[in-house]
Amino acid sequence: MNNRHLNVKEDDLYSGYNDYNPLFDCKELENDASFQDTTKSNQGKRIHLQPINGQLADSTTAGRPLTSSSGCRTPMPSSVSRPMTAAVQSGAARPMSAISAAGYSSSPTRSCSNFDPLGQCRGPAPPLEEKKDDTPEEKIKLLEKNVNDLITESCMAQSMGNSQLALEKAREAGRKERALGRQREQSGNAEQINVDLTYAVLLNLANQYENNEMYPEALNSYQIIIKDKMFANAGRLKVNMANIWVKQKNYPKAIKLYRMALDHISDDYKEMRIKIMQNIGTVFVLLGKYSDAVASFEHIMSKSANVRTAYNLVLCYYAIRDADGMRNAFHKLLAIPLHLQHEDKYIAATDDIKSNMLLEVIKNDKLHKMERDLKARADNYVMTSAKLIAPAIEASFAAGFDWCVDTVKNSPYAELANDLQLKKAMTFFRQMQFDQAMKILKEVAKQDSRVKSAAANNLSSLFILEKDYKQAEHYADLAINADRYNPGAFVCKGNTEFVKQDYVKAAEFFKEALRNDSSCTEALRNLGLTYKKLNRLEDALDCFLKLHAILRDSAEVMYQLADTYELLEDTHQAVEWLMQVISVVPNDPKALAKLGDLHDLEGDKSQALHYYCESFRLFPCNMEVIEWLAAYYVQTQLYEKAIHYFERAILMQPSEVRWQLMVASCQRRSGNSQKALETCKEIHRKFPEDLQCLRFLVRLCQDMGFKEVHDYTSKLKKVEKMKELREQRAKADREGSTRNRRTDSTDATTTGERGVAPVMSLPASGEPFETSGSPKELDASYADPLGPLANQPRTGGVKKRVEDDVFAGEDVGDELLPD
Repeated sequence: MNNRHLNVKEDDLYSGYNDYNPLFDCKELENDASFQDTTKSNQGKRIHLQPINGQLADSTTAGRPLTSSSGCRTPMPSSVSRPMTAAVQSGAARPMSAISAAGYSSSPTRSCSNFDPLGQCRGPAPPLEEKKDDTPEEKIKLLEKNVNDLITESCMAQSMGNSQLALEKAREAGRKERALGRQREQSGNAEQINVDLTYAVLLNLANQYENNEMYPEALNSYQIIIKDKMFANAGRLKVNMANIWVKQKNYPKAIKLYRMALDHISDDYKEMRIKIMQNIGTVFVLLGKYSDAVASFEHIMSKSANVRTAYNLVLCYYAIRDADGMRNAFHKLLAIPLHLQHEDKYIAATDDIKSNMLLEVIKNDKLHKMERDLKARADNYVMTSAKLIAPAIEASFAAGFDWCVDTVKNSPYAELANDLQLKKAMTFFRQMQFDQAMKILKEVAKQDSRVKSAAANNLSSLFILEKDYKQAEHYADLAINADRYNPGAFVCKGNTEFVKQDYVKAAEFFKEALRNDSSCTEALRNLGLTYKKLNRLEDALDCFLKLHAILRDSAEVMYQLADTYELLEDTHQAVEWLMQVISVVPNDPKALAKLGDLHDLEGDKSQALHYYCESFRLFPCNMEVIEWLAAYYVQTQLYEKAIHYFERAILMQPSEVRWQLMVASCQRRSGNSQKALETCKEIHRKFPEDLQCLRFLVRLCQDMGFKEVHDYTSKLKKVEKMKELREQRAKADREGSTRNRRTDSTDATTTGERGVAPVMSLPASGEPFETSGSPKELDASYADPLGPLANQPRTGGVKKRVEDDVFAGEDVGDELLPD
């Protein structure tokens, strides 16, 4: 019964967890004589017991007393002893894990009787110790971070185009890095240097020196990196040094450094070695050593052929005039695969909307753009190479070009054959072989190819220059039908309509060309000139202003703007635009004359004289300028200077009597009557029937009292009588022809009778010739040849509008070919 208990109360869920073997009780070890004797062994060792919370524990471990469930303490035999592993926490005894579960105890000695597996009843954790920034390690880490930040800022500044700021940041990073090295030495950690950081600082500084064109400093920085043995693979930077020597045009030293860099790069880095070999070949070309460049490029072609190297090889063989080498290099250029996808894959083959949208996205992505650029560059290399070597590989240019065309037709670049034919035609034009060029263009225009429209467009332009407007219109229509988006074709079509003076239709074609290409300068210029013909000056001004926005330095466009403003009677704006023309082409006599004319209209005679004199100095054959200057000096009574310009007019128009009479008049007005008389006699000898010269001679002889006045008076009468007879005969002829036309137009068809007109018969021989009316008095009045110039005020100057033809220079049509 002693071992049975009645369940009066509920069972304790935690009972039995504190039961343990009494042998582990160490509470009374201090009073245990046997244990104390055991500690005093023959070796003299003693285990010191230290009181912990009023209890004893080993000096190496922390323990707690073991009690039984009844609370009694049993002394542990001296022969059984073990170190205690349980620790006392916050004054509460934690049961050993071998006996009871952690956190479950019914002992009244625990400070917290509730279930607390996280130990929250113990209160908040103590605060963390503050990190001290003044320690050497922390200072070194902070400096390293600052150096890295400065390198990043330097690179970012360079990427944004601010090279000066990038250099300043790189220099500051260098100073910080040196301070970091001194800090490591002071802290005794000199052997822990960050090699990568030092390399990054020096390399960035060298790059920024190079970007700022401080080449000696950059070379010095690179040299520091290369000489330092702790930097592995630093020999590759000799490529950067070689690039700097190339910029300084020290080509032998650049080649030496390129070759030294090759020695530091293993064969595993094939692409890098190829690029360095390309640089070596390019430097040999700059040195003019084309044979050495050929060796470098041939080596590259044997290892890793590419389009650029093949093109350079063609150029080098052309430089040394090796025809066989040019042919072989051209074959190699055509044989290099581009590894590009065919354009047909971007054509929608189904009606699936999602697939079509995906194709549209792929068609315009960056990868496809890169492929197009690569293809365009390769096509340009092929076209340029063929154009270059064609005259050199055969005895004649035509034979060489035919070989190139045949070779291209049998290569992956077969679509370029027609482009080469157009190049051939343009070369024939430059050689003045127009028949051959026209023949080639006509052959290409008959083919169904992408260059058909360009060939027809060129033919139309040529026929316009030859003024065969019917053929020009035919080929313009052919070009439009072949390619509705060819602006040059519409320009040619508009030109043909302009020639037929159908300006409205011409303007429509020019507008269509601009709708296809808003930057087509030929269409915009011709449209402006067409609007001037239609007297739509505001629209013409708008066209020329747009053209000026595209062609900022075009003197022709500025002149058209000035002329349009003049037609709009805005003289101030016209002068401003002409001043811009003079700033671009200061030696244009036409613009200078126009400036003089405008200043004369405004009444500024001094400025007008200045610009007219400059125009005459540059082009002394402009009759308008000569006339204005002569008239100006006559008005200012500077007759000697006026004689100079009249003599120039005589050289320009030797059959014009008035210039010679003006010279004589200037001589008379200047007081040299004898010289004027001699001049008039010379004029009379050349032009004996000139009435004004005879009147001038009569007047001069009368003033000077010479007896020759009677001879010249009689000559003047005869000349006037002959002139009167000529006028009468001319008048009679006109009246007779009028009567004949009137008689023929009367009722000859109704009566059938032919009307008889009176016939005027000349007087018979011996009969006097009677004239109707009384004889006229002799008109011997003198008229000064300088009268209109000297007496009448000059209000407008010599003014003539410049109507530019729509087909000026090379602006006809549009040659849709690359150079």
